[in-house]
Amino acid sequence: MSSSPIHPIAGCGALEGTDQLAYDRRWLVVDETGRWLDRGRCPALAQIDVSVRFGYLVVRAPGMLRMDIPMDVIEDDDSVEAQALVGDQAVRVVDEGELAAAWFTDLLGQACRLAKVHPLADAVRWPT
Repeated sequence: MSSSPIHPIAGCGALEGTDQLAYDRRWLVVDETGRWLDRGRCPALAQIDVSVRFGYLVVRAPGMLRMDIPMDVIEDDDSVEAQALVGDQAVRVVDEGELAAAWFTDLLGQACRLAKVHPLADAVRWPT
């Protein structure tokens, strides 16, 4: 039985295996207005490779240093909460900080940020 690929960062590289299912589309890249960047709006997302190692989401891309993001952080700092738009749905998210924002901005050539869907957020209706 084969498993469907898991995309921890929506629109970026995939992982194989059902043990990663809880992390499918847990993160997303948003532009400076908070709108989700998908591959249609930002084809460069396809060059981002992700893997899991020792509790970290490992993000790599050609010409970039590796970035490790802790996967299971308790979200208790309200100052990093925001809203992102996925299609027409407002989604409660947690901003992953300046380092991640600089990494994605540098790679993608436009101002953007990495956000994680808040664990208490409503289910995201991802466009097909």
